[in-house]
Amino acid sequence: MSSTTFFLLMALLAGISVPTQAGINAQLGLWTRSPVLASTISFMVGTLTLILYTVITRIPLPSLATAGNHPWWIWIGGSLGAFFVTVTIILVGKLGATTMIASILAGQMFASLLLDHFGWLGYPLQPISLGRIVGVILVCMGVWLIKFF
Repeated sequence: MSSTTFFLLMALLAGISVPTQAGINAQLGLWTRSPVLASTISFMVGTLTLILYTVITRIPLPSLATAGNHPWWIWIGGSLGAFFVTVTIILVGKLGATTMIASILAGQMFASLLLDHFGWLGYPLQPISLGRIVGVILVCMGVWLIKFF
C-alpha cells in the first residue's frame, strides 16, 4: 500500500468518525441535558486517551522555554475543537447527520479556499482558481439538495 493510499484511508476513517462522534455525543447530551457538559465529558475522555497514548509511546514533551518562539494562536486549537464538538451536539438533532455534515463541509471548503489562497496558518500557497470556486459552489448546492430533497 502506498503512503498516499494509507493517508487517504486515514482521511476516510476520520470522515466517518465525525458524524459517528456527533451522534454519540448527542446521546451523551441527552443524558447530561447540556451540550456543553457533554462536550466537556467528551474532551475529558479524549484527553485521557491522548495522555495514555503519549505515555505508552513515550512521546517526548517539548521544552517550555521555546513556547514563546511560536505564534500566540497555536494555543486556541482546543477552543475551536470544543466549539465544533458542542455545535455538532446541538445540530445533529436539528439537522440530521447528512445536512449537518454537508453544511460543515461547505464551511470547511470556504475556509480552506481562503487559508490556501493566502497561506494563512502555515498552509502552502494554493491560489483560488475558477475550478476551486466551482467545486465549493457545487458543495454548497449539494447542501441545498440534501436539505430540501
